Amino acid sequence: MQAFCFINSFSTPIPTLMNIAVIGSGTMGNGIAHVFAQHGFSVSLIDISQPALDRALGTITKNLDRQVAKGSLSDDDKTATLGRLRTFTSLEEGVAGAGLVVEAATENVELKLQIFRDLDRYAPQDAILASNTSSISITRIAAVTKRPAQVIGMHFMNPVPVMKLVEVIRGYATSDTVTAQVMDLSRQLNKIPTEVNDYPGFVANRILMPMINEAIITLFEGVAGVEEIDTVMKLGMAHPMGPLQLADFIGLDVCLAILRVLHEGLGNPKYAPCPLLVNMVMAGRLGVKSGEGFYQYTAGSKELVVAERFRK
Repeated sequence: MQAFCFINSFSTPIPTLMNIAVIGSGTMGNGIAHVFAQHGFSVSLIDISQPALDRALGTITKNLDRQVAKGSLSDDDKTATLGRLRTFTSLEEGVAGAGLVVEAATENVELKLQIFRDLDRYAPQDAILASNTSSISITRIAAVTKRPAQVIGMHFMNPVPVMKLVEVIRGYATSDTVTAQVMDLSRQLNKIPTEVNDYPGFVANRILMPMINEAIITLFEGVAGVEEIDTVMKLGMAHPMGPLQLADFIGLDVCLAILRVLHEGLGNPKYAPCPLLVNMVMAGRLGVKSGEGFYQYTAGSKELVVAERFRK
């Protein structure tokens, strides 16, 4: 995402927690918008690109169709869910009247800080400002606003419509009231919120990313191949997906960014990203999103094929 273009000045409606604004229409943003709209909230989905917003609505529609086909959602519920969604390319318009804003932009520190500076200017004074960041300090984000008590982390898991966990991260100044409200909102989405404190990587990625990094180091050092490493973890540790396949699914660029946050924030060399991961990201081999990572991905195919570079 780029910087937003702000237009017009108009009166701001009174915010309500039934009005949600989601910033970013990518994988996480459209999933967050989906679950809020499905559970009765009015949702404003915001992005700088109208084509991106159109793609997001297409993705939400397909995911709702999948739920209808499985019998977990009625056609009427699907229609009602889509009716609660509106799209905006103006941040100022999109957040007007929002009681909760959830930022789900790219995992880039400077971008997020700028978005929160702008949110502090345009969102209603009583609005809660949440970030879906998977590793960046909530305290650091809150510090660029004049309302740090109202800033919190709301880290959903991917895919958002399916995964139950919401990691709720308290910044240094986050109030008890805001934390309780976000915990309650998460339960209204039929999620299970878990409250954690604001340290690099929080809980989920502080534990997950070193495991993924160690799997990449194991491959890098020639201990075993891609399939063997993933098979050991799936069959030996009962993981539904091997760590290398999971890294591809998350995005190798995202994994690298989180490891760098851990390494910088904790100052421990054990969090240093594997050179193989660094090289793959520099080469544009980012996993599913680029069509190749540790595995190769073909549109429409569910077959798991090891990338040619890693075949024996």
